[in-house]
Amino acid sequence: MAIIVKNNEQIELLRESNHIVARTHELLKKYIRAGVTTKELDVIAEDYIRSQGAVPSFKGYKDGQSVGFPGSICVSVNEEVIHGIPGLKKLKDGDIVSIDIGALKNGYHGDAARTFKVGMVSDIRNRLIEVTSSCFFEAIKYARAGRHLHEICAAVQDTAEAGGFSVVREFVGHGVGRQMHEEPQIPNYKQAGRGSRLFKGMTLAIEPMVNEGGCEVVILKDHWTVVTKDRKCSAHYENTIAVTDGDADILSIC
Repeated sequence: MAIIVKNNEQIELLRESNHIVARTHELLKKYIRAGVTTKELDVIAEDYIRSQGAVPSFKGYKDGQSVGFPGSICVSVNEEVIHGIPGLKKLKDGDIVSIDIGALKNGYHGDAARTFKVGMVSDIRNRLIEVTSSCFFEAIKYARAGRHLHEICAAVQDTAEAGGFSVVREFVGHGVGRQMHEEPQIPNYKQAGRGSRLFKGMTLAIEPMVNEGGCEVVILKDHWTVVTKDRKCSAHYENTIAVTDGDADILSIC
């Protein structure tokens, strides 16, 4: 699939969808506390997304599976890396919870993820969250026209490992637009060569997934939830950005 460069009108439509995602994250942050279930967070998110004239991008999404994803958002707790299915699990003090949200409006997808603290968390979990966020912001220094894709990949890995953590290799960031997953794929680790040249108007979901322990992951029997093999914690931070001639335009922060 060819890499798609968007015009200004398309980018503004993407911004609208991504702002809905950003506001949903801000809303959920108010409800993240010990005792709340992951399903309750899912219901709050879906209700808000639909109130904004959008639909949850993830609900029913198959990605090669025979059964679509059952939730409106992905809610992944502690050792769960991504694709956690909302359910009756209650958050506990000291947990960390990664929430990935997608919203589709006017034919364009927004996509962003955050990892939140539940009450007081351990020093290493707090540092894991901070380093994962830093991986994104270091990576987007290279997300400008004329640079190359693999510079982004290397920056994520270098930042994570400098912090004493590892990056997930089996799952990647991606282009985003009319499809939730477009080209190019954006690994979170170093690649051979320079990779694709970046052009103004490319829209990318850059999403470091960083593990406290080893980089290995496994998929649970529900066919969706990805967990660390060593069952140590993982954090996730993602934004959709537009490539410009200067600094990246972060569409999913408002």
